[in-house]
Amino acid sequence: MSHDPAPTAERLHATCIAFGEFGVLLIGPSGSGKSDLALRLIDEGGFGIGTSRLEAALVSDDQVLLQRQGDEVMASAPATIAALLEVRGLGIVRPARRKDRVPLRLIVRLVERQAIERMPDPAFPAATLLGIEIPEISLCAKDVSAPAKVRCALQIITGTGRLIGFSDRNSS
Repeated sequence: MSHDPAPTAERLHATCIAFGEFGVLLIGPSGSGKSDLALRLIDEGGFGIGTSRLEAALVSDDQVLLQRQGDEVMASAPATIAALLEVRGLGIVRPARRKDRVPLRLIVRLVERQAIERMPDPAFPAATLLGIEIPEISLCAKDVSAPAKVRCALQIITGTGRLIGFSDRNSS
């Protein structure tokens, strides 16, 4: 039995934000808040759980091109919408902070608040894109804390922040 190799490229209905050299993919159905969360991430240069400001830049809104490059999934914008962000109620804008291409480090699945587990397992589950596993979390984009949660998750995944597991809680 032959196995078909994983595709090396695909286009997703999603939004991608960059924090320095790391990409975060926001996925969810239409109206789930991808563009709104992207705007808040770009506008609010927060700290998450770290001591350094994590400023965000737009990679792509609404459609994201993914390409496998070695052991990484690279995200970029289709040429027709590069550097453009839809702001509901205003129209299309061109944020000053933008990035052309980044390797993905985190997938944020946007869901309704009641679908989020209050105390999930401290190990992030992984989603597979183009044959590569990428850590994934679920968030409600409507939560005021959603931008801070994205920054916290990225810091934990990249090793600049720490998630306290059940066995660690009494030792701090």
